[in-house]
Amino acid sequence: MDKARFMKQIVLIFSIVLLASSLLTAEKSEAFTNQVIQRGATGEDVVELQARLQYNGFYNGKIDGVYGWGTYWAVRNFQSKFGVKNVDGLVGAKTKSLLVQKTKYYKEFVQQQLQKGNQFTHYGGKPLDQQTKAPGQRSSQKKTAQGAKEKQKSQSGGSGSSGKSGNQSGNQQANQTPKQTAANMPGGFSSNDIQLLSQAVYSEARGEPYEGQVAIAAVILNRLNSSTFPNTIAGVIFEPLAFTAVADGQFYMAPNETAKKAVFDAINGWDPSESAVYYFNPDTATSPWIWGRPQIKRIGKHIFCE
Repeated sequence: MDKARFMKQIVLIFSIVLLASSLLTAEKSEAFTNQVIQRGATGEDVVELQARLQYNGFYNGKIDGVYGWGTYWAVRNFQSKFGVKNVDGLVGAKTKSLLVQKTKYYKEFVQQQLQKGNQFTHYGGKPLDQQTKAPGQRSSQKKTAQGAKEKQKSQSGGSGSSGKSGNQSGNQQANQTPKQTAANMPGGFSSNDIQLLSQAVYSEARGEPYEGQVAIAAVILNRLNSSTFPNTIAGVIFEPLAFTAVADGQFYMAPNETAKKAVFDAINGWDPSESAVYYFNPDTATSPWIWGRPQIKRIGKHIFCE
């Protein structure tokens, strides 16, 4: 009898552990990606960041997936409040972990509101059905004012054709409310820039540690910001003899998702190369010139230089 009771207790404990593990996994799956988030970034990570910051009152702006100054100061205030060592507005692993611990994020609710173009908030402790306002509701006053204006215009001798055109235009705008979905594209870079950077990272550093892949992207961005190099992504990458992968054709292979993620992390401020503008593989480099560059550090097979 005692043995049977003991076995039941073991089964109960095991079930509780499995349940807790599944809940933790579910929470993790809803949390941020591994990208470092910085001012100027856009996309799903920023939507989640703004929603979580608003949940506990640090952010009261619009949840639009654009990391602007309002989001920046909200992040800094959050970091300061919860004892983050570097209060810098960079949302890395430590800040993300604290956000997940201290806030909640109802992803489905937020995404639905964005897709519908609704005005909404994400404050904790307030029922979700009280945090949203449909486009028709918030534009009712505006429509009333427009109607009064049209009436006034008609009374003052405005042409009928002009008034009809204005009404049609207003109806078209009301029926074509743009969906406010966030594009996962950092500000200042085109989709072609992202593609070129991803191809460069993949062709030059596939198989390298992830940090090394981010470092390759960072070197290209560091060249972009240097007066010594061309001032466009394409110009830097296709500069004659700049990259071996371009010269031997490997550059034109399709990049994987890891390479793309490395590009976003570099754009959002992570520079493992520590401001390097050159790198080389010591096992294959034959140029005395590159060996003579001041070396900063080694990541994987590459040495990064000033």
